[in-house]
Amino acid sequence: MPPTLLGFQRLAQMHGISLVQPLRTRSQVGSSRQRTVVDGHELQTWPARYQPADSFRGHFEFGLKHERLNLEFLSRLFARLPAAEVAAWIAEEPTGGYARRAAFFYEWLTGQPLDAPDTAANVGYVDAIDSTQYLAAQRPDRVRRWRVNNNLPGVRDFCPMVYLGHEDARDWLYNVAEGVRQLDDAYGPELLLRSAAWLTFKESRASFAIEHEGDQQDRVRRFAAAIGEFSGRMAQPLLHEGLHTLQKAVLGERALRLGIRRSPVFVGQSTFLAQVVHYIAPSEALVNPMLSALAQLEERTRGADPVVRAAAVAFAFVYLHPLVDGNGRIHRFLINHLLAADHAVPANIVVPVSATIAATARGRANYDQVLGVFSRPFMQAHAGDYRFGTQRTCPDGVVTNFEFSATHEAQHAWRFIDLTEHAHYLSGVLRQTVENEMAQEAQALGRNDAARAAIKQVLELPNDEADLIIRSLSQSAWTVSNKLRKALPEIFDEAGQHHALHAQIVAGVREALEGGRGGDKSTQSDDTARAIALSQTRTE
Repeated sequence: MPPTLLGFQRLAQMHGISLVQPLRTRSQVGSSRQRTVVDGHELQTWPARYQPADSFRGHFEFGLKHERLNLEFLSRLFARLPAAEVAAWIAEEPTGGYARRAAFFYEWLTGQPLDAPDTAANVGYVDAIDSTQYLAAQRPDRVRRWRVNNNLPGVRDFCPMVYLGHEDARDWLYNVAEGVRQLDDAYGPELLLRSAAWLTFKESRASFAIEHEGDQQDRVRRFAAAIGEFSGRMAQPLLHEGLHTLQKAVLGERALRLGIRRSPVFVGQSTFLAQVVHYIAPSEALVNPMLSALAQLEERTRGADPVVRAAAVAFAFVYLHPLVDGNGRIHRFLINHLLAADHAVPANIVVPVSATIAATARGRANYDQVLGVFSRPFMQAHAGDYRFGTQRTCPDGVVTNFEFSATHEAQHAWRFIDLTEHAHYLSGVLRQTVENEMAQEAQALGRNDAARAAIKQVLELPNDEADLIIRSLSQSAWTVSNKLRKALPEIFDEAGQHHALHAQIVAGVREALEGGRGGDKSTQSDDTARAIALSQTRTE
């Protein structure tokens, strides 16, 4: 005989609720109190004396007390539950904190008023969610009707959630500001600032590589310029004007379509046999209200942990997919923008998360995997709800034959995405990026400085000519190319006046660049690209 379920799982069972995103807590009756957590799923066993009344009221209060919230579940539950059940509870317990929270959630999620009087003015306020365990609004709205502090991170049209867990179990959450400070201490602010040009270019190049467009150098440079100009410097990047500015900066003035999409969109691929759909974004009628809600979430959570905020806003944006083109790049731009806007990193320092993602097959697979945390179960739930029908032209000019028939049902999941795993993922990527990518870049610049110094110990040269030597020698496996010989014949031509110094210069540059890394060819290749990028952006 299966164990007796408690709390939200029991309510889902009672009301026949199926979810895209599973309930993460399973409470059941057992012989003793136990708790285990495996892969983010919590199993709680409670002695029989904790078993609540087998009713909406009993199990909902139990869930609020002991279980992790799932707004998709609450949205689906209140869409089915008779309002009279909630009204009866608040009538019997007009000052009860759990009854008032239930009434608040009902009205907030459904938009329908309960047939119940307002809570008395002398009753103290309670928080809608526990701000120590969830990403929450930093300045809650006071809902006087129920004496509830609405500290949900978003609003009804779009409210992604991030569960932080208990404070003693947050070693997963990376302190990016401290990580950058340690880099500053180790390498100095001047070296970090000088690395910003290459890191910006590298981030742009990698972001296009993720979109399989890494060979489009003009667009790469344009996106790098946008990162440098706007990251950390836009007051409202998610409003239409801000998005238009970013999209135009990323795609260029000649982009066919700019602005918010007014057409359906899916993420997928074409095969010889059929279109493969990996994810269906919210229907075009929902885009504007959800985008406005996302902008409100960004404002409401200012002051919360910057890594959690960046994950919530950036991944919510990519799932919403509000633009006809450029969604992925702006999604990754938002990560850097928010870290800078929250002063976790200086505005002129780029944390090249895309470079970490794109660096290896595993990195790309992990990125795809975290995007699939929501998209895979969503598509499993709606596998029979889309088709390719009659071709039509949408108001934004997009020609499509894609049709999705379950918008009303799907909006419970679209509006209330759980981005907890995405926050864990981004935290890990940021840790790796700061402690590896950025540290290696600072070391590489230090090697370049050492190579310059090695050249100038032998012969005084301007920096641009020294960099030309460094770039050419590292690119040609420490041999003097004909191009370099022609560029600096006085050093590298046999008849040049400084030819005798040729061997010393080559040896000094090689020692400086290879020292401590074993002559790794991939790093040499990066040094070459770095030198090119830095030479293109130099303003001395």
